[in-house]
Amino acid sequence: MAACSSAPKAAKTVPETAPKPVPAVTDERPAAEMPAAAEDPARPRQETARDAQAQAEKSEQSEKDASALLEEAFAAYEEAQAALAREDMDGALAKLDEAYGLLLKMSLPSDSPLLQEKNDLRILLAQRIQKISASRTTLASSVNGSIPLVENQWVMKEIRSFQTIERKAFEESYRRSGLYMDMILGELRKERLPEQLAWIPLIESAFKPRALSRARALGMWQFVRSTGYRYGLKQDKYVDERMDPVKATRAAIKYMIELHDLFGDWTTAIAAYNCGEGQVQRVIRAQKVDYFDSFWDLFANLPYETARHVPRFIATLLIVGDPGKYGFNLPAPDPALQFDTIRVNAAVKLATLSQNLGLDSTLLVGFNSELRHDSTPNYPYDLRVPAGYGEQCLACIASLPQYIPPDVVTDRHTVRRGDTLGAIARRYRTSVNAIVRLNGLKSRTMIYPGQVLRVPSRGGVEMPAPAPAAKPGETITHIVKNGDTLFQISKTYKTTVDKIKTANGLASDILFVGQKLVIQTGRS
Repeated sequence: MAACSSAPKAAKTVPETAPKPVPAVTDERPAAEMPAAAEDPARPRQETARDAQAQAEKSEQSEKDASALLEEAFAAYEEAQAALAREDMDGALAKLDEAYGLLLKMSLPSDSPLLQEKNDLRILLAQRIQKISASRTTLASSVNGSIPLVENQWVMKEIRSFQTIERKAFEESYRRSGLYMDMILGELRKERLPEQLAWIPLIESAFKPRALSRARALGMWQFVRSTGYRYGLKQDKYVDERMDPVKATRAAIKYMIELHDLFGDWTTAIAAYNCGEGQVQRVIRAQKVDYFDSFWDLFANLPYETARHVPRFIATLLIVGDPGKYGFNLPAPDPALQFDTIRVNAAVKLATLSQNLGLDSTLLVGFNSELRHDSTPNYPYDLRVPAGYGEQCLACIASLPQYIPPDVVTDRHTVRRGDTLGAIARRYRTSVNAIVRLNGLKSRTMIYPGQVLRVPSRGGVEMPAPAPAAKPGETITHIVKNGDTLFQISKTYKTTVDKIKTANGLASDILFVGQKLVIQTGRS
């Protein structure tokens, strides 16, 4: 070929059969312009799939490991509970610490179904550890002194309130406490509970067995209907044991034991007694912490009335523990109620029985405040009578004519100036005839201001009472009836709730049937 024949001959003779060497070629283009090496398009997909599979296997194994740790933690917790039952505090604490350590080893993604169980168990462990730590310092005095008494700004604020605007109400409540204190302390001692808990009724109800709050909580321990049923308090058309001081005290103690077991300290348990355990649990969860040092860590996030409830309770304990320090000269408590119990097999009107025995008409009612009609029901009933009067009462009952208690639940209405039976019947959604029969009235027109009538309660919403025929600015006395609230009363008399509370030294919105309120009517 021409190209070959024109090339100069090399110094060495290269055989024609050998291939000619190819000179090296250097590409002078920048690296960025260099063509990429050809890749297998299937390779990235294979590597991604392998990585995903490896990650899935790792997550699955992590979940299995976490589940196993959680099971071990639960097992350790159960062993701690068994140790507590044996009163082996050291063993219980060791097992709780072991369970807590196992939880700390768990690593879970935010969407793991085990996360909620882990958090719930951590809170439970923290509460149990706190409870044991507290009991180690107060075990010898578990009956007394186990509620810490602090004098912080909130407690001192309540003390100042008791010293001033609420002073009269506080002293009256203290005096009334004597009627029931021995009984309450006896029930607390049976369960080895702190004796300070006996003062809860002072802030709940002022020790009034028939106290009724605007939330429809009833009795000395302020049970709402559902909680009363939950702890075995009978509620029928004749009896409401929420108003029974003895039975309600036992029910309240059961409730407080459960709350203390749940939260691990008494101040938090008392807060939960006021607003319900669910509310306190929601606040604890919202804190997003596994352990809280004391009730005061929750204080700012609780409902106002509940947050105030615990400082009021502690203020009460401080005052009754050292009245002189806080400027009080407390009255002597009323003597404890002394009574016998007799089995009554027939319906008996307490007023009739009192009259025949020559007793004060309020005495039997005070002993048996749970009787809704102030009469025994039409089934066998254990009636409380003054000590030493048992046989005399039984003989008297045997001689009395049969009393037929009303078949319907009744409210009490205090007749006001301008009231008519027709207006009262419309207000309570009943009939004039029903009111006449229930009260044994001989005339449909002869009712008078101040007269107390029983009216059938149909469970409907009670309409506001008609305004009394009082001059604007006149001071009158209002007798609280079943269903009354401060808001309703304030509207009736054209005044405000705060003015009524100030005029009567009321610490809360709680009212009780028969309570007398001094009210200055507003101006139209």
